[in-house]
Amino acid sequence: AIQLVTQAIQEDTNKNYEAAFKLYQQSLEHFMIGVKYEKNPTSKAIIMKRVEGYMTRAEQLRELLEGQAKPKVVAAGGTAEKEKDDEETDGDAEKNKLRGALASAVVSEKPNVKWDDVAGLEAAKEALKEAVILPARFPQLFTGKRRPWKGILLYGVSYLAKAVATEADSTFFSVSSSDLVSKWQGESERLVKNLFEMAREKKPSIIFIDEIDSLCSNRSEGESDSTRRIKTEFLVQMQGVGHSHDGILVLGATNVPWELDPAMRRRFEKRIYIPLPEVHARKVMLKIHLGDTPHSLNDADFTTLAAKAEGCSGSDISVLVREALMEPLRQCQQAQFFYRVRWGLYYWVCA
Repeated sequence: AIQLVTQAIQEDTNKNYEAAFKLYQQSLEHFMIGVKYEKNPTSKAIIMKRVEGYMTRAEQLRELLEGQAKPKVVAAGGTAEKEKDDEETDGDAEKNKLRGALASAVVSEKPNVKWDDVAGLEAAKEALKEAVILPARFPQLFTGKRRPWKGILLYGVSYLAKAVATEADSTFFSVSSSDLVSKWQGESERLVKNLFEMAREKKPSIIFIDEIDSLCSNRSEGESDSTRRIKTEFLVQMQGVGHSHDGILVLGATNVPWELDPAMRRRFEKRIYIPLPEVHARKVMLKIHLGDTPHSLNDADFTTLAAKAEGCSGSDISVLVREALMEPLRQCQQAQFFYRVRWGLYYWVCA
């Protein structure tokens, strides 16, 4: 075994990797036979330690010969010395892997929600236009100390974000906690860092974080290190030394802004409270959600319904309209007698 491994090391040093691999294999077989019959525990441990080193080298040569790995400059004893190119390749592969995980966050298709589709909320829409639309269309206005907002926090609704994604001529990143939290140690903060790097490469860009309180809640003594590192990385990327933030808008949405970390809350320079819709907005919402569905309601009916829906949010009104639209189906389900309508093409419930 010693004779064979000496020859293998010699071939390895001469970069004759194929012959070295075969000799390593043969020597390992002989070493294993020797270990099997060795009675002295100390000698057995020494042999096994050497076998592990030779086995590692044999695996490296096998990967090299199969073309699965780049050639590494490795000493004959089995200690690997990675070249600078190898380190760069590994770093690029890891970065590409992280960016692949974030690829789903890029909104490639517009949600087709216009500003007019959002009933009411005129102040919120004007603030978003000021932060998103004007810097892109009139960059000459933002000179000197006049700069666009870097962070906007929406309190109460995330539907406006769809309108922003549709109307803005920017790359739109829509992320949640599931996109940025990983079970692997240190990968979550790297995901956050790569997200902002992608946004800088594709600027003008918008990063929308729904339910941001789940990622950046108040820091406490009992929280885990991984959670704290994610928050720290967010703070550094949003307003850190050496990080350019021009052309990037961070848009956050939450229903509990008081649970956000104070440092994170300061990063959102503009905070917009989205109140419950007023009577006129509720009336418009009823018409929007009803759409082109056939109905017999007139303007007075919509006004009455909007008045009765006081205290309802936009989501509540959407559910209300859907419930009303399902009522004819329920009548059909419960009916026992039907009659033909429209030249006998359809059936309808007998009164």
